[in-house]
Amino acid sequence: MRVNDRPAKPATTVSPGDRIRARVQDTTRIVEVVRVIQKRVGAADAATCFIDRTPAPPPEAAPVARRERGAGRPTKRERRILDDFRGS
Repeated sequence: MRVNDRPAKPATTVSPGDRIRARVQDTTRIVEVVRVIQKRVGAADAATCFIDRTPAPPPEAAPVARRERGAGRPTKRERRILDDFRGS
């Protein structure tokens, strides 16, 4: 976790305008603090306290038709399905 591109500890104080960068699973989330709250509130109220600046994920590549190794040549039916899938 980083606050304004500097390493942060759990006790790091934040103020409005700070950018927080955190690694969540396989993505990096970037949020900007709008206002700081002093007490616990519900999720709907907490969501108004920051702006999500996370960039959109890159588009995924089109799926590739693959056969299992050692499956042999495709049958006539499988070949027609592959041709329809490829758009030929």
